[in-house]
Amino acid sequence: MNIEPELAALLSQPWSEGACRGYVILALERCGYRPAAIEKVMAELHEVFDYTTLEEAQAHYERSPY
Repeated sequence: MNIEPELAALLSQPWSEGACRGYVILALERCGYRPAAIEKVMAELHEVFDYTTLEEAQAHYERSPY
């Protein structure tokens, strides 16, 4: 998989669960999600962080259509 230099620079930054949560919240707000829906997504994200490794999450992202 070829990664653009800008993305490679972002991926080399230290992992921050809090920053990731912030990105998700910002994206959901910008898409017009209501607070109750954002709370539901954040609760699920908490579970995903607990039971999914970074490697598993990266592999899932690379296989996803998004």
